[in-house]
Amino acid sequence: MAPYNQQVFLNVPFDSQYKKLLDALVFAVHDCGLVARCALEEDDSGQVRVNKLYGIISASKFGIHDLSRTTLDSKFRLPRFNMPLELGLFLGARQFGSSAQRRKSCLILDRERFRYQVFCSDIAGQDIRAHANDVGQVLTAVRNWLRTNLSGSKQLPGPSRLIGRYIEFRQHLPMMCQEEKLRVSELTFVEYRNSVVAWKKVNPIDK
Repeated sequence: MAPYNQQVFLNVPFDSQYKKLLDALVFAVHDCGLVARCALEEDDSGQVRVNKLYGIISASKFGIHDLSRTTLDSKFRLPRFNMPLELGLFLGARQFGSSAQRRKSCLILDRERFRYQVFCSDIAGQDIRAHANDVGQVLTAVRNWLRTNLSGSKQLPGPSRLIGRYIEFRQHLPMMCQEEKLRVSELTFVEYRNSVVAWKKVNPIDK
C-alpha cells in the first residue's frame, strides 16, 4: 500500500445517486498522484466496520468528506449520520494523534456551501466546498485542494485538463472492461480504482 502521505480517505455516500461523484473523486485523487481509500475496498464480514475505518483513517494523511447526504431518508424519515461521524473520527485523529496524524488535511464537501450550518455548526471555520452534485465541480474542488496541500514540485493537471482527462477516461472505460470481460455498471470499488490506475499508466499527465 502507498505511504501515509499519499493516501486519501474517502468518506462519502455509497448510494447509486452519488456513484457519478464517487467515480469522479477516485479519478481526481489518482490523476493527482495519490491513492483513494474507502470502506468499500475490503469485503470482510468478520471485520467490524468501525475498526476497518480506524485502519484506513490512521493510514491516510488526507481525507475527503462529503456531507451532502445528511437528509431524511424516504423510508424511516431519519438522517444519515455516517459521514459526520467519520469526519469526527478524522478530525479527532488530527487533534489528538501522533505527530504524523496531526499533519492530516481534509476537504469537506456539500452540495451547498453553507448548508452545514443547519445540522453541524461545530465545524464552522472549516472551508466547505460546494459541488451542486456536479462532476466538474467535484473534480475542480479536489484538484485545487490538493494543489494547496502537496509539494509545489508535484505536477498536477489544471482544472480544465483534469475534467478533459476524466471525460477521455470514461470514454475508454467500456473498452477496458470489455477486455476484462466486465461491465462498467458492475465494477467493484477496487476494480474501478485499478482501471483508473491502468489508464493513467498509459496516459500520464506529462504525455
